[in-house]
Amino acid sequence: MASSLSFLLLSLILCYGVVQLQASHVYNHLQSTISSKISPPANEPYRTGYHFQPVKNWINDPNGPMLYKGIYHLFYQYNPNGTAWGPPVWGHSTSTDMVNWSPQPLTMQPEILANRYGSWSGSATILPGNKPAILFTGIIIPQPQNSQVQDLALPKDLNDPYLKEWYLPTKNNPVMFPTPQNQINSSSFRDPTTAWMLPDGKWRVLVGNKRATRGMALMFRSKDFVNWVQAKHPLYSYPKSGMWECPDFYPVYKNGKIMGAETSAIGSLVKHVLKASLDDTKHDIYTIGSYDTKRDAYTPDVGFMNASSLRYDYGKFYASKTFFDYSKNRRILLGWANESSTAADDVIKGWSGIHNTPRTIWLDEHNKQLIQWPISEIESLRGKPVKVPRREIKGRSTVEVTGITAVQADVSISFKIKDLTKVEKFDEKWTDPQLLCSVKGTTVKGGLGPFGLLTLASKGLEEYTAVFFRVFKAHKKFVVLMCSDQSRSSQNPTTDKTTYGTFVDVDPIAEGLSLRALIDHSVVESFGGKGKSVITARAYPTLATFKNAHVFAFNYGSSSVEITELTAWSMKKAKIA
Repeated sequence: MASSLSFLLLSLILCYGVVQLQASHVYNHLQSTISSKISPPANEPYRTGYHFQPVKNWINDPNGPMLYKGIYHLFYQYNPNGTAWGPPVWGHSTSTDMVNWSPQPLTMQPEILANRYGSWSGSATILPGNKPAILFTGIIIPQPQNSQVQDLALPKDLNDPYLKEWYLPTKNNPVMFPTPQNQINSSSFRDPTTAWMLPDGKWRVLVGNKRATRGMALMFRSKDFVNWVQAKHPLYSYPKSGMWECPDFYPVYKNGKIMGAETSAIGSLVKHVLKASLDDTKHDIYTIGSYDTKRDAYTPDVGFMNASSLRYDYGKFYASKTFFDYSKNRRILLGWANESSTAADDVIKGWSGIHNTPRTIWLDEHNKQLIQWPISEIESLRGKPVKVPRREIKGRSTVEVTGITAVQADVSISFKIKDLTKVEKFDEKWTDPQLLCSVKGTTVKGGLGPFGLLTLASKGLEEYTAVFFRVFKAHKKFVVLMCSDQSRSSQNPTTDKTTYGTFVDVDPIAEGLSLRALIDHSVVESFGGKGKSVITARAYPTLATFKNAHVFAFNYGSSSVEITELTAWSMKKAKIA
């Protein structure tokens, strides 16, 4: 098995780039755009119904999310000229529920030297007096270094709850520069965080950077949010982790308190989360640890921060950002899911990129990992619930979930394991869950599993995107593998059909296994173990579209499992213009 895993790993590496994740921020050479004059076709099968995306063209990172005067604001990296990445401006939409969105004028367009060559990712901070301010990355010298700086933007009218207009002060802008004496790589100096303030009255902000292959979160301090001074040491760094894009740093309450902590919160009741988007792997990884406010230093509990760290999402999810929603005392996580289609297909669609469903995020009761769950507001789109009675599902069998619009649905299922006689032994060499899911895919019969959901499925199961569990027995414990298998998601040979996987920290016997899938035409977001593990998949079925899409519960393992709860809802279309 070890040799076959190694061979498959090499195969995956070689074919993984069929549709590569395009760079989120700043290229070594500014790319020309691919102009798209094509409006998205009517009844386009892959356009989502309730995931955020603009009417057309390229979208990537969520930027500057905040709540201001009762209005949620979402900014995002946007190319108004085509479906491929190009030097970005910021798109801007507003909402009262983070489900239905109204467009506002584009902002951060080329205005001064500081952002003449594009406006890259950044964050919003609410200053005293309820005054929003945005810090974001610009480029002042496009060639050959792509010299990056941090710019300040302010709203023109604080009385406008929609904050339609922003400007860049011409004085003292940019507000942060790469300093050669501090060995800052000027082409890898980007994506400032939301700022926080300590009792000394100084603001702190982090900027992503790398020195050779050591990734780091540089810290800057300021008394007035205009004049920033770099700290002598990064908040934290780690060798061989590469460039840290879109860093995020925020407090969470201990002992499973769902209530979110305001960004400047410190004290004995909180832990801190440091997150980075690793440019080398295009994964959003995070650690939980302690923040020493006297030294302005962070120490992860597990002692490392690299590709082996915990991830928000083990599928299509990158360049994420959180913000504190003070109206409901919760922290909200936003992320970008890029396409798995080709650039040519994107031109035909007329758009590229979506955002994941906003998620409430909190620390689990053991202070070991974060829990994520779709915001409760998304449930306002649910139609009448369809319930499948409690039942046993034997091996090699399926149960169709009928009575819903399967292409745009919310499905929740829970399993109870009754038969442990055929559980497979876990091999300690299986350290890569994604690779294990590729070897032990949907069609590979096991002892306990695979069992789960076949989403975006054709009637004859020629196409489906499978989300499932496998249970193994290791020394003195069970190991739960969660997989999202896109290998049969489409008849189109050019789309990326990568399989994703992760281990779920759950006791399958004592707790059972739960799965929630948000299905939306070309995306399936799967929440396993009540939000302990999340996988986002992109799929482009050619048969299972519109009314021809189906959802099945399935068990292809040798042992029977019991469905203890299965409820599904058709989802209405959100108002997103």
